[in-house]
Amino acid sequence: MAAAADDAPDGFDAAAVARQLGDAEFVAVSAAATGDALAATGLLVRACRDAGRPFQARVRPDPETDPADDALTIRVGGGGPADVTVDGRRQPASVDAHAVAERLGSPSPVLALAGARAAGVAPGAGSTGALLETAERRGLVARRPGLATPTADLAGGLAHSTRLRVPESGDVEAARATLDELGLPTDLDGAARRRVASLVAVTAATAPDASSRSAEAVARLLRPYTTPDGPFETLGGHADVLGAAAREAPGAGVALALGDAREAALGAWRSHAKGVHALLDDATTARYDDVFVARADDAAPARLPTAARLLRDYRSPEPATLVVADGAAAASAVEPAALRDRLGGAVAEVGSGRAFGGPARAGARFDGDPGEVVRAFREVRR
Repeated sequence: MAAAADDAPDGFDAAAVARQLGDAEFVAVSAAATGDALAATGLLVRACRDAGRPFQARVRPDPETDPADDALTIRVGGGGPADVTVDGRRQPASVDAHAVAERLGSPSPVLALAGARAAGVAPGAGSTGALLETAERRGLVARRPGLATPTADLAGGLAHSTRLRVPESGDVEAARATLDELGLPTDLDGAARRRVASLVAVTAATAPDASSRSAEAVARLLRPYTTPDGPFETLGGHADVLGAAAREAPGAGVALALGDAREAALGAWRSHAKGVHALLDDATTARYDDVFVARADDAAPARLPTAARLLRDYRSPEPATLVVADGAAAASAVEPAALRDRLGGAVAEVGSGRAFGGPARAGARFDGDPGEVVRAFREVRR
């Protein structure tokens, strides 16, 4: 029997899914290209290894699941036909995946927390409370002053963060020059880390074109949880790499979620960040009623969702953002705003195409004029 979000009183029957996974002859996982879905995929396929079940995992923007008579199909980060759906709507998909995996082996609470962080849920908030307690009790995480970065290289972290938008974003040399002005000690102590965090917070919040949400957005990067035995310096840095790799290099992302390919995933993170920040530097923007639009016609489609989120958090005076390129678009909103329906209606009006995602974050591929997609998106109300 298929397991979905309404199969149990609490919204997800992890025990039933674990039984299905443990009994499957073959498991096929298809995940959305998000950090949360990638972390959830890692937890599920590691559980397959623990249970001795063969598996296949794929990550793509619209996670269509191919039917297979001899496979248990799992769809992560979106709805659609599958034997099991871990949609991430009730709570982060990685939290549900961890609940499944702990019935079959010893899953990583750090990976689950990083996935939840990528989904916008702070460690310890909501359903992540028990995961954080477990990680703290086992010495897997510890809070410290500073900025959430995946590596000890502060300049690289400042320049390549896809959770931050400051003048140094995308430019390592500019970031290094800014940090050099602080005269930091070689071995950073708590006071030095606080100085860096304060500088970044003030810079992000007081930029001439900063939105009213900038201060709140940058605050999510401060006082990070370190992960002494994890693949990255901090939980927030881990989340950042998961999200970037899922979009920029899905193969490396899957390998990272399985516990391998750290350097390849870091390379994807750097490339993604450089591309996204260059996109935002060069984009043409316009403000309309309820949506802030950026046009970047030659941009890579995989970079549009990250650009839309950064624009929403740091620059948009409106509650929603839309980033449009040739043949692709991505939208992000502070609260659910029927974005998938709006994008679907817009691309249907302009020509052929499809929309995917959910009410607060959505994407689309289309054939047609990007300017007409913007016009139609503004007019469509569902």
